[in-house]
Amino acid sequence: MSDMTNVGDRGISERIASLLNSFRLPTAAKELVPRMTRDGYEDALTSVLEVMEQEKSDRQDRRVERLRRASKLPQGKRFETFDDSRFPRELSRKLRDLAHGRFLAEAINVLAFGLPGTGKTHAAAALGHALVEAGHPVYFTPTFRLVQELLVAKRDLELPRALRKLDNYELLILDDIGYVQQSADEVEVLFTLMAERYERKSMLITSNLVFSQWDRIFKNPMTTAAAVDRIVHHSIILEFDVPSYRVNKSGKDSKEKTKPKNPKAKKAK
Repeated sequence: MSDMTNVGDRGISERIASLLNSFRLPTAAKELVPRMTRDGYEDALTSVLEVMEQEKSDRQDRRVERLRRASKLPQGKRFETFDDSRFPRELSRKLRDLAHGRFLAEAINVLAFGLPGTGKTHAAAALGHALVEAGHPVYFTPTFRLVQELLVAKRDLELPRALRKLDNYELLILDDIGYVQQSADEVEVLFTLMAERYERKSMLITSNLVFSQWDRIFKNPMTTAAAVDRIVHHSIILEFDVPSYRVNKSGKDSKEKTKPKNPKAKKAK
């Protein structure tokens, strides 16, 4: 057997052992290849490796599907349906860079500001889908809904448990934070959530209110300052400073309806 063949065999053996360890089968990783080699089944190792590679691929597909179901992401809002031609090039570049997921390892927050209808929710959901496809646990929720769920957990003395459950997600997408109803209890659980995730897990927050208007959410100036401080400390800011897509579309539709159906016939009269 040539040296090149030996090198190839070692590569196959190491890959099989690596895959078995990733499947949490340490005994098989240690024993399978030596026993097959001892019993004269070296030629079958290539087929064994192919099956294991297929198993890895299938496991990844099943994991992504589980993550997708758990994420609650809007299914139609992906990068494939996202018209970024409306946005500044720098904003589009930031979104595509965030899709790689590097910010998650550093617990960096992403803050998307803009008026209603500018595409914040679609961009946030599209980013969430891209991260799920890469194997990252993501959870998408309207802020008011999560706040209500946390209020119920607090009432039932289950708030710590609810917060630990949210810790399973590398990215928590809070959509439309400006629509929280701002009662004292709601402010408390929202602030508690932010404090718990601070420097530990990432959040993506969309808002039609800039920071100077967050006193409408948190009411108390000290609480507002503390919340903003935690959110901004490690953050990337996305500014959706573009006209509302819905307003633009409505205007175009109105113009279409008011156009004469047959301009030439009108002139003939």
